[in-house]
Amino acid sequence: MSRRSLVCTVGVFLALGLGLSLEAPRTARAAEPEWAANITVIEACSCPMFCQCYFNSKPASHGGHEGHGGGSGAKHYCKANNAYKVNKGHHGATNLDGAKFWIATDLGDDFADGEMEWAVLYFDKPLSTAQREAIQAIAGHLFPVKWRSFKTAEASIDKWEFDKNGAHALLDGGKSGEVKLKAFPGMTGEPVVIKNLPYWGAPRNDGFVMMPNEVEAYRVGPNAFEFKGTNGFMLTVDIASKDIKPKPKSSMD
Repeated sequence: MSRRSLVCTVGVFLALGLGLSLEAPRTARAAEPEWAANITVIEACSCPMFCQCYFNSKPASHGGHEGHGGGSGAKHYCKANNAYKVNKGHHGATNLDGAKFWIATDLGDDFADGEMEWAVLYFDKPLSTAQREAIQAIAGHLFPVKWRSFKTAEASIDKWEFDKNGAHALLDGGKSGEVKLKAFPGMTGEPVVIKNLPYWGAPRNDGFVMMPNEVEAYRVGPNAFEFKGTNGFMLTVDIASKDIKPKPKSSMD
């Protein structure tokens, strides 16, 4: 099961009200306003280039040493840092232009059942309460999945930049998290781009710009991790309330 088919499967779980979602509670969702967002992500994970999770439900295997696979004791996981910036967006009357947020996560060893391991959604400190609520609602549609553990927090996303040669994002100056990417060389001066590949719940994207990471690290708490030389990319997605299919009504609604 790829991430594309996974989104459809997990939609059934969410329609039944199961699991932990990035979305706001049901009472808040009932009157969700019109919204739209164009978002760019600087993303990296522990899988080798290119992340196999986009094509099946089992992440890459890793042995006793971080970043090395194989062996009878190999474990499967996809540990990622996703640093987002809203290029243009709104949620009702709440303006989201320029807003930044960060998701640190592990998809777990196998998500064929539609359940991911854990995620922490970090709001950039300058964001207002209304902006945070809006971002969480939109992120819930971007990631229509369920988590064994989901939390929110705040931090300073004090660096988020890119050019043709790479990209760099820092969470609390790198103390809490870091993603540093280097552009993958193609046949010409243009970037290497994967087209027509779905990204979670987003109906549109401009293509995955291949940028292996120099480092991708989450440096907070018991789930801290760090990888070097593994998967990375940049991507711009577009998603809006008009794209979201209404959830089926039940006799209990």
